[in-house]
Amino acid sequence: MTLTAWALTTGEAGMRTQARGLAAAVADVVVEKSVAGGLSWSWARPTPESTIAAPWPDVVVSCGRRSAARSIAIGKASGGRTITVHVQDPRGRAELFDLVVAMEHDRIAPASNVMKVATALHDLTPKNLAEAGRLWTRRFAALGAPLTGVVIGGDLKGRPFTLDDGRRLLEGLKSLKKQSSGGLAITPSRRTPTSVRTLFEDAFDGDARVYLWNLKGDNPYRGILALSDRLVVTSDSVSMVSEALAAPHPVEIFDLGFPRHTQFVRRLIDRGLVRRFEGDAAPPRTTGPVNATDEAARVVRALLQARTGVSG
Repeated sequence: MTLTAWALTTGEAGMRTQARGLAAAVADVVVEKSVAGGLSWSWARPTPESTIAAPWPDVVVSCGRRSAARSIAIGKASGGRTITVHVQDPRGRAELFDLVVAMEHDRIAPASNVMKVATALHDLTPKNLAEAGRLWTRRFAALGAPLTGVVIGGDLKGRPFTLDDGRRLLEGLKSLKKQSSGGLAITPSRRTPTSVRTLFEDAFDGDARVYLWNLKGDNPYRGILALSDRLVVTSDSVSMVSEALAAPHPVEIFDLGFPRHTQFVRRLIDRGLVRRFEGDAAPPRTTGPVNATDEAARVVRALLQARTGVSG
């Protein structure tokens, strides 16, 4: 039996990654669908979202508040056949889903259909990491070993990524590079302030043991996750940290002190899954891959097995 899943979001990149990742982990065929408009949706009236119609999938994975109402409506329209899974807190409607997957720091109340996870869902898999590794092996080989991969984010609402932040990170990386005699593979994001990118470009100009992406050409992000001996990730992005933890390498967080992510970072440190990056040449211990997508997929497969007799 071929299992089908819809990944239902408003089209925002982070939501798409989470919904698509879980859908792909449980179904043979995954279709992404974007919703628009307000939070309510009447099936009695025509809507512009004509692609959201029967035949209904075996599973719908929604992410984001505006997709929640659509997911609930799909479950009802399918006569309860479609398993409805919502990623993130649906804000008071958790009982209407078969499963809600929320972060541990979310305030959603405990319930039999609520699953708390330590990291965000994503679409990284051992297979696509291996493919990225093959694409970037030759380009990173000249940097030497051990290779430290560095993932730099950017501003968050209410807290900019400052030039002083960039200088602190740079000094730590210089110290690490000097002590370890290894290479650096650095990827800023498109959110990284131009001033911080320029700081790194000037600091490592002409250094043959440093690769610094200039935001042009192929994105090295997954190659860095696949091939680095250790990873340093800025704390502004829960998704970036979660994806780094899904790779089989030690992870350090350069803590920017963003209030929104304080609990997330502290929980990971307390569990020994990461440590704060301070330029220490001795690598942190390897925790092995931590993948909340796999954890959630096991629960969804059990729901599929109970309802259809077929596991994903």
